[in-house]
Amino acid sequence: MRYYLTFLFALTLLIFSSCRKDFSTVLSSGNLSFSKDTVYLDTVFTNIGSSTYNLKVYNKSNKDISIPFVGLGRGENSFYRLNIDGIPGKVFENVEILAKDSMYIFIETTIDYNQVTNPIYTDSIIFDNGENLQEVKLVTLVKDAHFLYPSKDSNGFIEKISIGKTTAGEDLKVNGFYLKDNTTFTNEKPYIIYGYCAVPESKTLTIEAGTNIHFHENSGLIVSKNATLIIDGKLNEEVLIEGDRLEPKFSEIPGQWGAIWLRAGSKNNSIKNTIIKNASAGIIADSIANNASPTLTIKNSQIYNSSNYGILGRETNIYGENLVINNSGQSSLACEGGGTYNFVHSTFANYWDNSFRQSPSVLINNFMVSNTQTVEKRDLFAANFTNCIIDGNNNIELVIDQVEGTIFNYSFKNNLIRFKDTNDSSHYIDNIFNGNPHFKSSENNKLIIGENSDAIKKGSEEMRFLVPNDILGVIRTMPPDIGAYQHIIFN
Repeated sequence: MRYYLTFLFALTLLIFSSCRKDFSTVLSSGNLSFSKDTVYLDTVFTNIGSSTYNLKVYNKSNKDISIPFVGLGRGENSFYRLNIDGIPGKVFENVEILAKDSMYIFIETTIDYNQVTNPIYTDSIIFDNGENLQEVKLVTLVKDAHFLYPSKDSNGFIEKISIGKTTAGEDLKVNGFYLKDNTTFTNEKPYIIYGYCAVPESKTLTIEAGTNIHFHENSGLIVSKNATLIIDGKLNEEVLIEGDRLEPKFSEIPGQWGAIWLRAGSKNNSIKNTIIKNASAGIIADSIANNASPTLTIKNSQIYNSSNYGILGRETNIYGENLVINNSGQSSLACEGGGTYNFVHSTFANYWDNSFRQSPSVLINNFMVSNTQTVEKRDLFAANFTNCIIDGNNNIELVIDQVEGTIFNYSFKNNLIRFKDTNDSSHYIDNIFNGNPHFKSSENNKLIIGENSDAIKKGSEEMRFLVPNDILGVIRTMPPDIGAYQHIIFN
């Protein structure tokens, strides 16, 4: 019993001492320390809230202190917001920190571009005043932008567009809107798109060189039947298509937005000098396969960090040159359900490390599986790869899956392929199997090849005349290097 009473007394003492709120403090002497002297809130678009950033404030003294004033230099007029000890505000008084302890200040901002005179918006967090004054600077770059989004009706319902039928025959709809007519996106300022932006039938969307397009979550671009997408980027004036989170931590995160979807019957789509990043699927191309002309021509373009596919072609016709795709949750290039595919001097890699990946970097087949799990055969009129690299972090990065009973034409010539060696001379000519591409940094999407690459001067010479420059505009050697890049010597 004596031991029980002693334990109870000690426990009671501990509880009351830990809950004590009347600890004695002294005024801050201006000797605070900070985790950083400037907090950069990176880039935000006008009227779109930033991520939450933090600043850690240290009291390294042996005394509990009270800071008479903590607040924003611009006071209540500041576009920044603070949160200290769970309390939001812009000005605080008598903020306490225990001895040898610290506290977090959380910082956010939402800035109206039209209310600032300088796109680099600054303020400071002020600690104390007079001789004890200390400050930490806050810096944000704010950008103006075009905002495109679905309308709302009088009942608050968001505009939707149909993208097909459910298994029960009902319309399948997503939040989205149609452009009104032939439309041009210019490079004057970025475009922020909410929902799916659709190009209506028989209309054309043209995107100028240097344009930046940012899709919100669950958003993307749809090109309707008989409609056309033309992305007209230029060397050193690439079109950039990515999500709308601009903070560095989001710069390489897959799956931030939906896809560019070229629906069945869209025509003469052209993508040049474009970078597509962080989508669920970079490009989905559907079509009734047409041998006469490509549904999509894509040149000098890069697709990275797609949570599913870089390009998914479904019974379509695609021509690509100087194309680079890497880091896809499934395949970087999937040519499904037959069709016509011709790729020259392209690099298809897959060094996905966000989860286990079963699909190869390049998948080719001639069938589709319907909603009722019925296998539907299709003709593969052509799948021609010349002077291409197919590589990744799996043992086999090319899978050809054929169902008998249809046309099935494919050819691989002068490629470097991570693949099981084959003696099939009718489909594989002068290829290098399981060679070293010697990428500069595959995990960072830097797929230029180095001086130790097995792809150097192993390409077909005839393709050098068809595509004389690499993706960076460098003149190809004779014979050319395999892939989208001529090799360099790494520093």
